[in-house]
Amino acid sequence: MSTPVWFINFLRTIYPARHSLAKLTRIPLVGNLVDHLLFRGDEMYILPKDQTIQINEPLDRPESMIIPSQVVEHYINKANHHWIMNFCICREGDKCQDYPRDLGCLFLGKPVLQINSKLGRLVTKEEALEHVQHCREAGLVHSIGSNRIDSVWLGVNPTEELMTICSCCPCCCLWGLVTDLTPKIGNKITRMPGVEAHVTEDCTGCALCEDSICFADAIKVIDGKARISPECRGCGRCVEICPENAIKLTMNGEENIQDLLQRLDNLVDLD
Repeated sequence: MSTPVWFINFLRTIYPARHSLAKLTRIPLVGNLVDHLLFRGDEMYILPKDQTIQINEPLDRPESMIIPSQVVEHYINKANHHWIMNFCICREGDKCQDYPRDLGCLFLGKPVLQINSKLGRLVTKEEALEHVQHCREAGLVHSIGSNRIDSVWLGVNPTEELMTICSCCPCCCLWGLVTDLTPKIGNKITRMPGVEAHVTEDCTGCALCEDSICFADAIKVIDGKARISPECRGCGRCVEICPENAIKLTMNGEENIQDLLQRLDNLVDLD
């Protein structure tokens, strides 16, 4: 049964309390229950912006290079059913002032046919591709995968046939909870395979990268130089903001892209 609008309005109302609620998952019994009900079997991959990542490809195979946005486009083209939300529930709940609230999640797969028609609309592949392009132009970062909480709040099933493509800002995104959630749940939101971030000697310690840029709170200036912790999800926002071009995000080639595609294929059945 699709979710009624009143419940969505309730979620918007309580959204600002998300950090306090997420910290409750660090209580073992609460964390295990929340994991089972809302995050069981989940894997969500953060896709860096194309312009922030260097893909180290063999020079004799340039035609094989796939950039992160093409992963999203691959699944849009593969799916037969596409649904765009009329709003981003995260930015709506937080009353975001910096990023568009009307650029909502894109959902793929047969379960989208069960979503309440007041929440969004079925679209063509072409419209879905145009939507994600608008999201990227607005400075949003995609994440893709299986996210049980979406099937719960949307009231659709089966979860295994619903693919989520979020377009996230650094200030309001649900994934900003990774520092509050129990690691058992938080670690299900991860970086693309093979993605690595590092700081070069050009860093001047200006600390711009610390200023509400990293949703995982994974970069700090220590002893005059930015340091990136293992909590990094590889979104690339620190790369964009650095005035010295001192932060690099790299991925070693086609093998890791194919690994990601295989993982996503195993997660969600779009056929």
